[in-house]
Amino acid sequence: MSRPAKRSLTLNGHRTSVSLEDEFWSAFRDLAASADRPINALAAEIDAKRGVETGLATAIRLYVLKELQARLKNRTGN
Repeated sequence: MSRPAKRSLTLNGHRTSVSLEDEFWSAFRDLAASADRPINALAAEIDAKRGVETGLATAIRLYVLKELQARLKNRTGN
């Protein structure tokens, strides 16, 4: 397991950063690539949907978790 590291993103023309573990960052990049979407566009979409009480890094982690759970469910048929 890795410690969170700062990652730079541009959301709607504004630079920001999130602290994510290498494993989450890699999965997030893979999910964006598999959807043929730029990582900044996907991050902006997640940012727009999150509530004010949820940090962007947490919202990205939850997105990754939900997407991978959905893929696993589709794979196993459960």
